[in-house]
Amino acid sequence: MSLLKEEDLKKILPKNGPPKEEVFKYIEKYKNDLIVIKYGGNVFIDRNIFNNFILDLITLNKLGISIVVVHGGGPRIKKELDKSNIQTKFIRGLRVTDEKVINIVEDVLIDFNIDIVNSLKKKGTEAISINTKENNVIEVVPESKELGFVGKPNKINNDLIKNILEKKIIPIISPLGLDKNNQTYNINGDTAAGAIAKSLKSRRLLLMTNIEGVLDKDKKLISEINSNTANKMTIDGTISGGMIPKIKTSIDAVNNGVTGVAIVDARTPHACLFEIFTDKGAGTLIRK
Repeated sequence: MSLLKEEDLKKILPKNGPPKEEVFKYIEKYKNDLIVIKYGGNVFIDRNIFNNFILDLITLNKLGISIVVVHGGGPRIKKELDKSNIQTKFIRGLRVTDEKVINIVEDVLIDFNIDIVNSLKKKGTEAISINTKENNVIEVVPESKELGFVGKPNKINNDLIKNILEKKIIPIISPLGLDKNNQTYNINGDTAAGAIAKSLKSRRLLLMTNIEGVLDKDKKLISEINSNTANKMTIDGTISGGMIPKIKTSIDAVNNGVTGVAIVDARTPHACLFEIFTDKGAGTLIRK
């Protein structure tokens, strides 16, 4: 990858992307490593942000960086459930999922997954859909009886993912899994991404979301934090709401072989590229 010339880089990088000099340095750093990117369903509602993200994935692929993408889909699921007049409740931030709900969840997430794959293919970048109907890679156990068909990852099929990456293809993974009886379960997107990052011992896990990152008591962005401090901030309430599962995933990942987890604002153009290829990064970096 170090054979990449400056004029090649100029053609690959978006005009408002990170500076070439820093990109050169980081391509070298990440060339034998893997990056797992979780893209939240909330930020995917805006098609401009979606297209911007697709461009970032294409850029990373052209630069020879190995990436695995896990997507969310909460808002799309809610829209479909509303259409069918189905009310669902949440326990500890997780949607209670019965038989009717899991069928809708699975259809919505697979549809969305194929949308991402097709958007990449249209622009000449090879990607493959990974979901419970084809190439399932996540084996689950039930999270708890009260949640119904909500699962927690028990085992990841590393070989299948690695085989895809070796062919320079981007695996796009739905946060769904199968139990030992081949029953489909819904998985929290952050949890699914964290399990995959740990299992593959990825260098980085990026949690792309619709907030700046981790904020302190004065609502100022914290650029870097260790897992101990993050844990204390959760206990004292500085970190709350939807940020809690992200922090739990981050702490778990950095204590299990992932070098760093970044919580990044996906609404910022090329946030992915700035996080990976610049000294400053984007959002909040969590280390052990």
